[in-house]
Amino acid sequence: MSDWISSLPASAAQYLEGKRLDEVECIIADLPGIARGKAVPASKFARQEYFHLPDSIFFQTITGGWGEAADESDGGFIERDMILKPDMSTATAAPWTGDWTLQVIHDAYDRKDRPVPYAPRNVLKRVVQLYRDKGWEPVVAPEMEFFLTARNLDPAKAIEPMMGRSGRPAAARQAYSMTAVDEFGPVIDDIYDFAEAQGFEIDGITQEGGAGQLEINLQHGDPVKLADEVFYFKRLIREAALRHNCFATFMAKPIENEPGSAMHIHQSIMEIETGRNIFSGPQGGETDAFFHFIGGLQTHTPAAIAVLAPYVNSYRRYVKEHAAPINLEWGRDNRTTGIRIPLSSAESRRVENRLAGMDCNPYLGIAASLACGYLGLVNEIRPSKQFKSDAYEGEGDIPQVLGQALDLFDEATELHTILGPDFCRVYSIVKRAEYEEFLQVISPWEREHLLLNV
Repeated sequence: MSDWISSLPASAAQYLEGKRLDEVECIIADLPGIARGKAVPASKFARQEYFHLPDSIFFQTITGGWGEAADESDGGFIERDMILKPDMSTATAAPWTGDWTLQVIHDAYDRKDRPVPYAPRNVLKRVVQLYRDKGWEPVVAPEMEFFLTARNLDPAKAIEPMMGRSGRPAAARQAYSMTAVDEFGPVIDDIYDFAEAQGFEIDGITQEGGAGQLEINLQHGDPVKLADEVFYFKRLIREAALRHNCFATFMAKPIENEPGSAMHIHQSIMEIETGRNIFSGPQGGETDAFFHFIGGLQTHTPAAIAVLAPYVNSYRRYVKEHAAPINLEWGRDNRTTGIRIPLSSAESRRVENRLAGMDCNPYLGIAASLACGYLGLVNEIRPSKQFKSDAYEGEGDIPQVLGQALDLFDEATELHTILGPDFCRVYSIVKRAEYEEFLQVISPWEREHLLLNV
């Protein structure tokens, strides 16, 4: 790796032009999508081809506890070291640091050089490879919604919108307002600056319906590359907010009576040999593959909700009239449905999954959505009839709580085959540990309404 500097992506090389690289952050995403790893001097990174981390990082809950993820193949869990190898195509700046630092995403392998099955990036790579084995290339474009909030140091205190440039708290119900966007101008400026330094192209930033809620759209492309970008974006947005005395949160539902934050996933499938969008026929019409992909989402997404909505808070987002779906109806240019077909040319025909929350791990959320569509394609699943009215008038058909979602996930053997049985086993164990820990907490609502009344 002695010449690794000369092989850096253009954005990273430009960031370092005329500078002395000080440090490299060697990182990998855990199940929640938190960056885990090591920061090493640049001179050491130049000498190392890999480094080690224990595989237990994938068994840790969001609260820092541990799921009892026993390795069934070896008769018990042993905390083993993984071999983490850098993917130098992901090398990018960490522009908020006080010195000249790069970040590099690593892939996890075991001692026999096999991909670690419960590493989220490996899960997504597995799903993408299944498509490629069929001669298809999946293309995705994620949309990221998040809130800028006032600093919150007391978990017992409700989350409040950040103070805008005018000195007034951010207002709700100002969707697409440029004035509202201007209120967060200094934070947005830093988001753009950080993104430019990292070589990321933002397709647009808009004000969403919640108080202090913004949306960033990314250009479509390779699923793994886009998941890397969302992983990086979450970190850079948080850093930009902290510079301006506020928090950025990707919770699905951080503020009562406000809309939640989604990661809408736009998906299309290209034929590798011809470059043709398989959702469109020679005359531009909708193909069987288009309908089968929708059918797969309708059939298998209920079992995948545990991945798309990974926390107890996630299910607070699925409420009527708050810009989130309550069912898996599909419709053309209909934002009340869980599966939306946006207006587009035949070449750009795509299917939007509106179920995923912004709190999901981007690798796992994209993998789960593509897995559902893949099962629809290979099993030729037909969807229900198009829903042409307000889907909120229909019945809800998705899980309402994490425990119910995990029950469906555990029974979904076809989905396990696509995502990987070992991953699904570990994921379920960790999420059930989190859910059981949550059930031990007594909420303010219970104390207020039950303490003296029942």
